[in-house]
Amino acid sequence: MKVTVAGLGVSGVSAARALAGLGAEVTVVDGGDSDQHRARAAELEREDIRVRLGDAETLPAGTGLVVTSPGWQPSSPLFAAAAAAGVDVVGDVEIAWRLRGPDAAPWLAITGTNGKTTTTRMLASILSAAGLRTTAVGNIGTPIIDVVLGDETYDVLAVELSSYQLHWAPSLRAHSAAVLNLAPDHLDWHGSMEAYAADKGRVYEGNTVACVYNAEDKATEHLVREADVEEGCRAIGFTLGTPGPSQLGVVDGILVDRAFVQNRQKNAQELAEVSDVFPPAPHNIANALAAAALARAFGVEPKAVRDGLKAFRPDAHRIEHVADVASVAYVDDSKATNTHAAEASLAAYDPIVWIAGGLAKGASFDELVQRSAKRLRGVVLIGAERHLIAEALARHAPEVPVVDLDRTDTGAMSAAVREAAGLARPGDTVLLAPACASMDMFANYNKRGEAFAEAVRELAAGRA
Repeated sequence: MKVTVAGLGVSGVSAARALAGLGAEVTVVDGGDSDQHRARAAELEREDIRVRLGDAETLPAGTGLVVTSPGWQPSSPLFAAAAAAGVDVVGDVEIAWRLRGPDAAPWLAITGTNGKTTTTRMLASILSAAGLRTTAVGNIGTPIIDVVLGDETYDVLAVELSSYQLHWAPSLRAHSAAVLNLAPDHLDWHGSMEAYAADKGRVYEGNTVACVYNAEDKATEHLVREADVEEGCRAIGFTLGTPGPSQLGVVDGILVDRAFVQNRQKNAQELAEVSDVFPPAPHNIANALAAAALARAFGVEPKAVRDGLKAFRPDAHRIEHVADVASVAYVDDSKATNTHAAEASLAAYDPIVWIAGGLAKGASFDELVQRSAKRLRGVVLIGAERHLIAEALARHAPEVPVVDLDRTDTGAMSAAVREAAGLARPGDTVLLAPACASMDMFANYNKRGEAFAEAVRELAAGRA
């Protein structure tokens, strides 16, 4: 088969190599033509994979299948050309699912607007503590095709899936899956909140054991009700409150299970203590409960849940304590790239000097400001679309001091930290939770977080 792979990124290169290795005639197309693009193209061409740079719109002649990288929009001209030619478009996750062998490891799948990576890694830690051969794959960084076709065997996979990946994966049928939460995000890609939610909900299709939902986010429960699942598959909720039957929740600082126990109407199983979860912020406890629910659906014992959670530490730039300077805590949550994530982060501290701003991705900030206003000591705004947050603050928190930094250079972060230090009092938290994407100023959220941490270190050393 002649296969066209759209995109020369990590997942595109992985798909191209995998398909070429199986005998397909592969052409990779990408609109870029930089030195980096040409270097990657040269590598693939040495493996007899054709690469076409500078044209991402024309469908190569004879194409029988298009495999897209996750970020390519459904409205792309290449896909319109494929539709006109009667050619299917699928993603790398779909290809991985189709290429699984008869004894392939089951997938425990995780999606949601926020918390996906943390929950997936928590789940992998729990599964490992249970003695299972596992790894975290998918949107988390390791292309799932590489794992499916690799030599190493696994008992179960912890799979993070984005809404983009789910959009292009119509055949996926997981053992169990979780939607952690739903809030407006990537609406420019999906076109509407309804389309975005529908793509998230695809993760539940065909589940065999459990559909895990957030009992405090009714939209996730709605997705479970709409899903076409295997006979006997159960709906399992998680909540930060006292759990009902078929739920996991929290009672007196204890994470408990009333879903995977005998006589769940009356009984509950202790899994771990809140203090076993690091950091014990509310949204991170919710992540832990979702991970525990998926692990329990796979038959993991309570002790492994506790051991896995205790061993887990989140990736950098996720509510990461950088330092205390003059009795003020400085916390890096650069990964809070949308309003839902920022609200969860803001809910973990009080009082706060908030550093925010960047690319809004079409978001509105009114609800975020309304819900968080009482916690704010002050706000420092950076980035290209900071005016949107400034306007929301003027409407809903006019008494909160705001420093509007009219700059988008990378050095603006040092200035932002200095301004935040001037607003903070002993006992406060200076929190980088931008509620926006980073690409107006930084290559990615990691670089933004690193700039914040470096600025805090300069402040601590007296160089700021």
